[in-house]
Amino acid sequence: MTRADLSKAPREVARMFDSVAERYDLTNTVLTAGLDRTWRRATTRAVAARPGDRVLDIAAGPGTSSIPFADAGVEVIPADFSLGMLQVGKRARPDLPFVAADATALPFADASFDAVTMSFGLRNVVDVPAALAEFRRVAKPGGRLVICEFSTPTLAPVRAAYHQGVLRALPAVARRTASNPESYDYLAESIRAWPDQRGLADTIRAAGWQDVAWRNLTGGVVALHRATAPSA
Repeated sequence: MTRADLSKAPREVARMFDSVAERYDLTNTVLTAGLDRTWRRATTRAVAARPGDRVLDIAAGPGTSSIPFADAGVEVIPADFSLGMLQVGKRARPDLPFVAADATALPFADASFDAVTMSFGLRNVVDVPAALAEFRRVAKPGGRLVICEFSTPTLAPVRAAYHQGVLRALPAVARRTASNPESYDYLAESIRAWPDQRGLADTIRAAGWQDVAWRNLTGGVVALHRATAPSA
């Protein structure tokens, strides 16, 4: 089966997500015991989009994270570089304007979005600083960035249990629901290799974003990072 490795070669990552697209949402809900829905709701609230705003939802997959914006009357552009994800999303919500896009080279004009958001996708990008710079390029002056991503539990006992228990169990649990369970070996590896909250905040700041802050969800298993594009 298709899976990527920590080199994060874009073609391999795209093929891996193509292979899990059909059951992606179901598998995520099973693996997180439904917490993924709580994390996504927190992300939507943090973006704080209003009707009239234009939101870029990058790495939107089949559009699960985009639907709340659209249903609230916000113009949202779901974008992903996995064609399989886009196809699944388009079948489910043909009203959404799904766009094929690479996070490191976005096909959008400068200063064209009030907010840019990405949920559980930045960890899979081959060049994170380049992606964050692209997000800043397409954000309007004063525009918002919201990144929801797996992170580092704040309490040492929880952190040990998470890394030694939960992450090791992910591939076995995924075999019950995922169309490509081997891809969840990569999921566990990529979470272990990902920087902690402060490390990601420093990377966001280095890409030119201001007012960088984060909030831990579920004890730091996930962190919600927020920032603002420089004003003109």
